[in-house]
Amino acid sequence: MSAPFRAYEPDQPLLFPPDLREWLSKDHLAYFLIDVVSSLDLRKVYAFYDFAEVKDAEGKVIGQRAKTNRGMPGYDPRMMTGLLLYGYVTGTPSSRQIERKCVEDVAFRVISADQKPDHDTIATFRRVHLKALAELFLQVLKMCQRAGLVKLGPVPLDGTKVKANASKHKAMSYGHMVKKEAELKGEIEELMKQAEEADQGEDEKYGKGKRGDEWPEGLARRESRLAKIQEAKAALEAEAKAEAERIRREDEEERTRREREGEPAKPGKPPEPSEQPKEKAQRNFTDPESRILKNSDKAFIQEYNAQAAVDQEHQVIVAVDVTNQAADAPHLEPMVERIEANTGERPKELSADAGYFSEDNVKAVEGHGIDPFMAAERIKHGETPAATRGRIPTDATRKERMIRKLRTVAGRATYALRTVTVEPVFGQTRTRGLIRFWLRGLERVKREWALWCAGHNLLKLFRSGRIAAALT
Repeated sequence: MSAPFRAYEPDQPLLFPPDLREWLSKDHLAYFLIDVVSSLDLRKVYAFYDFAEVKDAEGKVIGQRAKTNRGMPGYDPRMMTGLLLYGYVTGTPSSRQIERKCVEDVAFRVISADQKPDHDTIATFRRVHLKALAELFLQVLKMCQRAGLVKLGPVPLDGTKVKANASKHKAMSYGHMVKKEAELKGEIEELMKQAEEADQGEDEKYGKGKRGDEWPEGLARRESRLAKIQEAKAALEAEAKAEAERIRREDEEERTRREREGEPAKPGKPPEPSEQPKEKAQRNFTDPESRILKNSDKAFIQEYNAQAAVDQEHQVIVAVDVTNQAADAPHLEPMVERIEANTGERPKELSADAGYFSEDNVKAVEGHGIDPFMAAERIKHGETPAATRGRIPTDATRKERMIRKLRTVAGRATYALRTVTVEPVFGQTRTRGLIRFWLRGLERVKREWALWCAGHNLLKLFRSGRIAAALT
């Protein structure tokens, strides 16, 4: 009687199908990524390399070849781009993870054509081409538009705090820097004094010019730490000075504008901002451009503030940015401008929470021809404020008008779209693995966020079933 199991013979040699297209189902995400990459404009990536065009007898360009022989040929940029994009789509952005997946994961092996780049090669490719790769967000967004996934009706805007690749324990306040700088200078001076006394003793014992003991233990470490603190302290001082100059410049420009346009003079004296950093101003030694921010759990973490504007129809991200500021309000108008620049259109409505509200922001959104729905008051979760009855007073402020607007049935319905549009997008991104940024520095993090968001949009496009329209 035979055993009631299927045959299990792990030592039996097997052959993969010789055609890579047979390794996965025809509708697999990996094949979609290969098609997408083949339709992307990668000229900025290729421009980095020294290539010459190869033409046929009729002068038609049929390929490229390296002008110079630099040893072993490199990996095709299309393959490397495909691996990185698939990594962000599937939550596998680490170069070491991708290297391992190119051996263990069939989908990665299909995209790499069974080549196995090591993690150093993958990391170098991303570092060298990060700016060009981040710009693929816009190309992917255009694909989503061609597929009809971007309607620009209601567009909610929101921000989410994402951990930086740095610990808050590696940060120091300006006040503590001043204190620590003085302490380290004193310690170094004392150690130098000890070293000089030791030298004199060795000269007496062994004769002048003979080698004695090494420098006192800890001197080099203290000098290195002092240099880092002084560098961070100087950076905070430069930031404070630049901020003071900005405040003075903007005040002067506003006073000049009022005088030129015949408006009443701005009340009060010109501001006199301090050029000295606040004692609590922080700087991190691992990622100096990250900041300690309060997240949704009210915890203070070393983070960045990632911004996204999301089209309500299919949850496609239409504009992105990253800031190291806790406040969202300064970024509302720049994000509105990005939406227009990226899509070539204006959304009909824009919703945002109370963190974005200011009367100037309402005016700016309206100035773009967009109907704003911005919370002007803090509303507890599940609470529904009573509608305000009667006519709106003619002298009502923009804040008062916005409060009344969001208390109407239509206003509440439009504002509520945020909770089913932009907030789920942040949740989906975290589910795919964005717990913290991998890169350091504001500009590099901005580009990493664009890659994550491009991956999100690619998933939306893939699941829509409108791939043919997007790739035409």
